[in-house]
Amino acid sequence: MTRKIRLGAFLPGGGQHVASWRHPDQPVDGAVSLEFHKQLAQTAERGLFDAYFLADGLAVGFGGAREGGKARVAGFEPVTLFSALAPFTTHLGFIATASTTYEEPYNTARKFASLDLISNGRAGWNVVTTTGDPTAQNFNREAQPPHAERYRRAAEHVDVVKKLWDSFEDDAFIRDKETGVFFDPAKLHDTNHKGEHFQVKGPLNVSRSRQGHPVIVQAGQSDDGRGLAAATAEVIFTAHQHIETAQEFYRDIKNRARGLGRNPDHVLIMPGVSPFVGRTEAEAREKYDRLTSLILEEDGVGLLNGLTGGTLDLRGYDLDGPLPPAPPTEGMKSRQALIRQIADENNFSIRQLYQWVASARGHFTIVGTAERIADTLQEWFENEAADGFNILPPWLPTGLDDFVDLVIPELQRRGLFRTAYEGQTLRENLGLPFPINRWAAEQSIIQAAE
Repeated sequence: MTRKIRLGAFLPGGGQHVASWRHPDQPVDGAVSLEFHKQLAQTAERGLFDAYFLADGLAVGFGGAREGGKARVAGFEPVTLFSALAPFTTHLGFIATASTTYEEPYNTARKFASLDLISNGRAGWNVVTTTGDPTAQNFNREAQPPHAERYRRAAEHVDVVKKLWDSFEDDAFIRDKETGVFFDPAKLHDTNHKGEHFQVKGPLNVSRSRQGHPVIVQAGQSDDGRGLAAATAEVIFTAHQHIETAQEFYRDIKNRARGLGRNPDHVLIMPGVSPFVGRTEAEAREKYDRLTSLILEEDGVGLLNGLTGGTLDLRGYDLDGPLPPAPPTEGMKSRQALIRQIADENNFSIRQLYQWVASARGHFTIVGTAERIADTLQEWFENEAADGFNILPPWLPTGLDDFVDLVIPELQRRGLFRTAYEGQTLRENLGLPFPINRWAAEQSIIQAAE
C-alpha cells in the first residue's frame, strides 16, 4: 500500500488557543459538554482522521490552566469521555492520556483494556510522566519526582501494563453452553512482576480486544523521553518549529528503534500542527489576528509561566521586552527549552511570545490557505520529518471544520491521504501490526522446537 499521511485530531472541548473560549463560534461550556465532544468526534470521523487525541492533567494548574487558558481549568477524564463517545463512531480511534507517575499499572491496564473492548479495538494509551508540584501534592507528595526517576518508573510501568494485557490468550474464551466450558484456564497467565517500582502478581481481569491491545503513544522529547519512545511507543507525538529539528528527531527515533530490534516503520512520528485555514491568505490571517486579539494579558503571562515550568514570575516585567531567564525545574525540560528557543530565534517580546504559543503551546502554527498548509505537511511527510500529524485546531468547532472541509480534500487530491478507512481497528488504520500474545508466541516457539 502506498504510504499515506496519518492524522490525529487533538480536540479539547474548551479549545486549544488560550482565548478560544471567547471566540463567538466556541461554546463556553465545551470542555464539559458531552454533546459537543460527540459533534467533534463525528466531524473527525467524517474527515477520516485516525484518532481523537486528548491530553490530560491531574491538577487544576495543568499546562498553566490556573493562571491562563481558563477554559482548560476543568474538564472530563479522557478514558471516561471516550467510553461514552465510542458508540457514536465506528472507525475513529481514541487516544487518551494516563500517567505512569501517579497511576498503578493494574489500574491503567484495566481501564484501557476496557476502552479497547467498548470501542471494538480502537483505543490508544498516551504514556506520560506527569510533571508539576501541584500534581504531586494531590498524590501524597510535596514535590514532583526528579525527571530521570519519572522515566525509570515509566519504562517499568509500560512493561507491566503490556504483561497484564497478555494475561488472557486471544483464544482463551470458549463460551460453550453445551459443555459448560467458559474459558481455558491453561490460557490465563499470572504476571508475577517484581521490579524497582512495582510488584504485580496478575492476571488482569479484562480480556484482549480484536486489535490485541491498545496502541501505545508517547510524547517525550528529552533524551530520556526519546529512549522510552524508541523502546515502547508505536506512535510519537512531538513538537517542532522547523523541518530540520523534526528530521533530526525522526531519524534519531527510527535509528534507536532499529537498534533495539524494532521495525522503525512501526514507530510513527506525528508532530503537532495548529492550522489557521483560509480560502485566501488574507482570510487565514484575519482568523489568526481575531483570535490573537482576544488574549487577555494575564492569561498570556500565565500560559508562559506554565510552559516554562511554573516558576517564572513575570509580574513587573515590560511585556514588550524580552523573556527573562526561567529557573530550571524538574518539569517538562524539552518544552521549557523549546519555548526559550522560539523566543530567542524570533527575537520575540513576552507579548509576542505568548501570542505565538497561545494556539499550540510550542507546536507548529501555520497560517494560510489549504494549499499552503498541504504544501508544508507534504514537505515534512516526504522528507523524513513526519509519518503524520496531530492536528490542533485553534478553536472549535470551526477550526476542525475548516481542516476537514478544505485541507483534507487537498491532501486527497495529491494522493497523500486516505479516501476511506482501511480497517476497523486503530491498528489497522495506522498500518500497525497485531501484537502477538507473549504466551502464545512462547508456546509456538516450544512447539516448533519439538
